[in-house]
Amino acid sequence: MIRLNNIKIPLDYDDQTLRQAAAKALRLDSRALQTVSLYRRAVDARKKEQLHFTCTLDVTVAVNENNLLKRNKNAVKVTPYRFTPPKWRGGASPVVVGFGPAGMFASLVLAESGARPIVIERGRDVDRRTADVHRFWTDGILDEGSNVQFGEGGAGAFSDGKLNTGTKDVRQRWVLEQFVAHGAPEEILWNAKPHIGTDRLRPTVKNIREHIIRLGGRVLFETKLVGLRTKDGRVCAAVTERGGKTEVIETDVVLLAIGHSARDTFEMLNDLHLPMEPKPFSVGARIEHPREMIDRAQYGAAAGHKALGAAPYKMNVQTKNGRGAYTFCMCPGGRVVNASSERGRLCTNGMSEFARDAQNSNAALLVGVSPEDYPNDSPLGGMYYQRRLEEAAFSAGGGSFSSPVQRVADFLENRPSTRLGAVLPSISPAYTPGSLRVCLPGEICDSMAEAIVAMGKKLVGFDDGDAVLTGVETRSSSPVRIMRDPETLQSVGLCGLYPCGEGAGYAGGIISAATDGIRTACRCCEAGA
Repeated sequence: MIRLNNIKIPLDYDDQTLRQAAAKALRLDSRALQTVSLYRRAVDARKKEQLHFTCTLDVTVAVNENNLLKRNKNAVKVTPYRFTPPKWRGGASPVVVGFGPAGMFASLVLAESGARPIVIERGRDVDRRTADVHRFWTDGILDEGSNVQFGEGGAGAFSDGKLNTGTKDVRQRWVLEQFVAHGAPEEILWNAKPHIGTDRLRPTVKNIREHIIRLGGRVLFETKLVGLRTKDGRVCAAVTERGGKTEVIETDVVLLAIGHSARDTFEMLNDLHLPMEPKPFSVGARIEHPREMIDRAQYGAAAGHKALGAAPYKMNVQTKNGRGAYTFCMCPGGRVVNASSERGRLCTNGMSEFARDAQNSNAALLVGVSPEDYPNDSPLGGMYYQRRLEEAAFSAGGGSFSSPVQRVADFLENRPSTRLGAVLPSISPAYTPGSLRVCLPGEICDSMAEAIVAMGKKLVGFDDGDAVLTGVETRSSSPVRIMRDPETLQSVGLCGLYPCGEGAGYAGGIISAATDGIRTACRCCEAGA
């Protein structure tokens, strides 16, 4: 198969357009082409008046491939990647803790390897979890065991469902293929910035779970890891709690995919003196603009074209106080959501559905923090820092999960907002105009303000005075890294324990967490224990 790179095609294209472009690039009669398919498609908006797609095409031909490769410097011969899970060599079923992206794909690999994994998830299945989340967003009634952070699918099940990643792990293609095989839209295989959307991701997650069960796995919801039993320096059992009752599951393999918000689990592991360290992450707020304004700024006259959809953006600046500021988890045509998981503490996130047609677009505006900023130098110092900011946000909103919001103009002038302008916050169940400076440290706010002005010079309207900031965003990534051996991927303090994914400090999104779960599961299989 030949892969053609950097193929320019118009916004209004069809299959025949792709065939003609491939034939032209290869200097072939189109009748010599057997198949032409999209491998990757990206928007090129550098010249607003000449907006187009830049594509990578996979082509099979009825002539000698080697001769064609000599004619085109953008053509390479490729063999499609195929991932085959290894065979399970262990004894007792492995226990997978958590059913977010890392735990889900680790469980899928283990199930296909013949391991018959036992999955424990502290939250509820995706259907009941969705009802719990919507009740919270409607009535402000928080279920600490079933919310935006906890439950089937992990935190990613209530986000934008973005699948773009900086990881170069070749297994990411298998992740995308598995999503499609279980119900995700096929376009995620070739879209340069793929996203499933919250509405399409949830049933996909459910289908993957049912497949794992068909292969002999078990998935236990509302079941929390509360302890580990060890013998001679290795795991011998997982201690769980469900409905107030304790159960001991004997196993010599525990794959720990707990997610970045499992704070009580972090405390339990710290009490066991498991080697952990605080890690840097980022904090800030969500910023919202009208979707149509962002679309025009990015796409010019082509904004609104059916082939483009809502426009994304990604920016970063280095601020005067030395901190990096950047936009993160941008949700075109999405909404800001209350992502709290603990009583008396409030945090936000962003999400969008597959259509991305909501009135506003939003992104996290974040500033980096490091262990030097944390209240103490313990492994959990970053977690305590998060809690302090979330408690301040809860108080600023009036103490009832009403999120503090502020107009950008007021934020830049360092005055509390008493009213809102043209942009209305999308967050629920409620919001309270005020000042984010009572929630976030001064140096963080200073960096955010400087970044907004600088980013306004890159993206027209980003610094619009009526844009809205909603606080606080604290769960950008895990504040903790659970130390593991880089070769075996086992905990450096406990054999048979495999920390993985975002919560363990080794990933930063759905795809990177999923591929880390796959890699860790493969190590479990190969080790045989």
